[in-house]
Amino acid sequence: MELTFEISIDSVRSAQNAEKAGANRVELCASLIEGGTTPSPGMIKTVRKYTSLDMFVIIRPRGGDFLYTEEEFEVMCNDIIFARENGADGIVSGALTREGEIDTEKTKKMIELSSPLPFTFHRAFDMCRDPYKALEQLKDLNVTRILTSGLMPSADKGAELLSELVKKAGDKIIIMPGAGVNADNIKFLIEKTGAKEYHFSAKRSFPSEMEYFNKNITMGRADNADEYSIMFSDIEIIKNVISKAKEVFS
Repeated sequence: MELTFEISIDSVRSAQNAEKAGANRVELCASLIEGGTTPSPGMIKTVRKYTSLDMFVIIRPRGGDFLYTEEEFEVMCNDIIFARENGADGIVSGALTREGEIDTEKTKKMIELSSPLPFTFHRAFDMCRDPYKALEQLKDLNVTRILTSGLMPSADKGAELLSELVKKAGDKIIIMPGAGVNADNIKFLIEKTGAKEYHFSAKRSFPSEMEYFNKNITMGRADNADEYSIMFSDIEIIKNVISKAKEVFS
């Protein structure tokens, strides 16, 4: 079975590491600490310049829920157009109604603006009231894939539902497990769900190259956060996940 590995990144270095490690694709974000928000124009253009991997761009104007005002949605539409015209190979987004249903009107509009690029409905799916109804709605909208943890905090905990979604999706839509995917659970996820695409960040903390340290302040992160460490996707972590995955078919 041919598997696809997508790495969630928020820096040029992480994109380069993903490519060196043998990943198939990156999901380009800003602020992974918030679950990923729309990357800047500069980030989109620079990642495109320095990597040849497929680059899917997340369109999410803020952290938090996926119920968007008309003004926020206008921002999202403009961001989709920019990403599509500046090297994106796919768009990743999603919107919900206040009742926890797929916002089919907004999603349809985003798919139209993304065309001809593939459209991934992201983990807004995991906040849906009814995943089976949502799956059928997204099928009808011709969404390319759904990124989901099976409505649980991590994909291994949501594996039962992921398995059912893969079966019900058939060849109409791709179910891509994500959240907490790692070398310890990738074989279980493959064998349990039968999914062909997997999404993970492979983040590791790297020490700052600063020589001067002021340990008295933080830049808005949680109390006692270490501002002199930076999270990047790690080459060896990615390689290890891919290697473990291939063992399933060896």
